[in-house]
Amino acid sequence: MPARQDHSPAPVLLVIEDDDTIGRHLEAGLRAQGYSTTWCRTGTGGLSAARAATPDVVLLDLGLPDADGIDIARELRSRYPDLLLVIVTARTDEIDVIAGLDAGADDYLVKPFTLSVLLARLRAHLRRLPAAQDDRKATYRIGSLVLDARARRCTLGHVEVPLRPKEFDLLSVLAEQAGTAVSREDLMARVWDENWFGPTKTLDVTLASLRRRLQAAAREAGPSVEPPSVSTLRGYGYRLETDPG
Repeated sequence: MPARQDHSPAPVLLVIEDDDTIGRHLEAGLRAQGYSTTWCRTGTGGLSAARAATPDVVLLDLGLPDADGIDIARELRSRYPDLLLVIVTARTDEIDVIAGLDAGADDYLVKPFTLSVLLARLRAHLRRLPAAQDDRKATYRIGSLVLDARARRCTLGHVEVPLRPKEFDLLSVLAEQAGTAVSREDLMARVWDENWFGPTKTLDVTLASLRRRLQAAAREAGPSVEPPSVSTLRGYGYRLETDPG
């Protein structure tokens, strides 16, 4: 049974997987662990199931018979910004990993994998959700940027920046230590999990998406508004600059 310290119901989990053997194995194994699990064989069916009962977690295969899993990932992320989205696929090329993460996935698990590894990944991610909401309660101001960690809102000038959960958490850690170098290891531990063992590309893709969103908000806010820049410290990590640019 998933650990739920607040005694709330187990997360609602949706599996979108066309392989019968894998799908049945995941559905049975996850239900045995207490997850409320639905299994769909197609992307269209998965989107319909998500509309019927908004899931907390989606396990998404990329090789679906009726749609590209990357497109399904984008659609799910657009509709459900707080969703925990994990791609499970046989594709191992780095370009596929990057495409999946850039489409909005929080994690990427390559087949074959054991149920115990999947459960460990889910526990790691789900542990971070209450911490992200409760631990950071300050308001940070860096130039025209205002980040309200309690309300989980970020504005640049008069424009609200639509950040995904991990993008917000990453910006919160950087803002908390604005002007200071933050190592990759520290960012992975704070934003993902202290025992993170997923691809470190996750950090790079999330940071790149964060930069794009800040730049887009700055363009909308007007020429007088500049977002704070995030400098890459090669071989170490990142630093949120206290001056715009």
